[in-house]
Amino acid sequence: MQRRKFLTFVSGAVAASSGIARAQQARKVPVVGYLWHAGSAQEEHPYFGALLEGFSRLGYNEGRNIRFEHRFPDETAARFKSMAEELVSLNPDVLMGGSISSAYLKNATAKIPIVFMFIPDPVGMKLVDSLARPGRNVTGLSNFGKDVAAKRLQLLKEVVPGLSRVAMLINSNQATARMYVEVTRAAALELGLSFQPFDARSRDELEPAFDAMVKAGMQAVVLAQGGTAFVWRADYPKLALQRRLALCAFSRETFEPGALLAYGPDQLEMVHRSAAIADKILRGTKPGDIPVEQPSSFELLVNLNTAKALGIVIPPAILIRAAGIVG
Repeated sequence: MQRRKFLTFVSGAVAASSGIARAQQARKVPVVGYLWHAGSAQEEHPYFGALLEGFSRLGYNEGRNIRFEHRFPDETAARFKSMAEELVSLNPDVLMGGSISSAYLKNATAKIPIVFMFIPDPVGMKLVDSLARPGRNVTGLSNFGKDVAAKRLQLLKEVVPGLSRVAMLINSNQATARMYVEVTRAAALELGLSFQPFDARSRDELEPAFDAMVKAGMQAVVLAQGGTAFVWRADYPKLALQRRLALCAFSRETFEPGALLAYGPDQLEMVHRSAAIADKILRGTKPGDIPVEQPSSFELLVNLNTAKALGIVIPPAILIRAAGIVG
């Protein structure tokens, strides 16, 4: 009897232990590592909040059923690299990042799933094999192409009387700068516009870059998308207006500080969508089987106050098409 009791006890204990182990495994909280661009969550507003909101809409709540590891490299190449490696060492379930940071994440791991957003050319940047079948450990959302570049130049041509010379502000330290220049140069050629890029690799180089635009006879300027273009977004409208340059931004967030125009997809919605892609991966779908998403709709924004300050009358046809008008 004693032996039977002992065996019954051991059997029950093992079963209970297995049940606890299974319950703990079932309750495993997924970890998402995000490599941002700026130096803090505050500087990443409103995208930081939009990411958490996107996950919240899907039922994920920090500390209850998901854990985030955020890193802020402050647009510094060495910190991008070290923080990407640090996140990989944590072995999260999913890694996420923006246009520049995603390339560092990809270089740091070929195994952990990566979700990117705001990538202009995922195939050209060798992040994926194709948009339809990424085929690797990386997928996400793209937000730029030749049609978008051409549309921004066309809008400036319709708005600025006698427009013939357009500048592009780039940061040559960012890997995407060359692609933006090539695509926009080709679009300008088709529209009969003279095009010239101007480089600003730090905030201190912004004012000299805008001065160089004036000296070169530029009449308007478009922004190359990227982390610093977002972080420095409040500086551009002031510098452009002082030099009477018509500025076309690439998103609502880069338009709001006072740009004349903006044309691009809803980037907050893209952040929300990135959470949905991460959710698919957390539920078992391989990133290589998830097609890269491209924006299906774009919004035109117009600032009448800036137009008035520049002495520009916005054509009625532009105002009719605008999704948002300031002033």
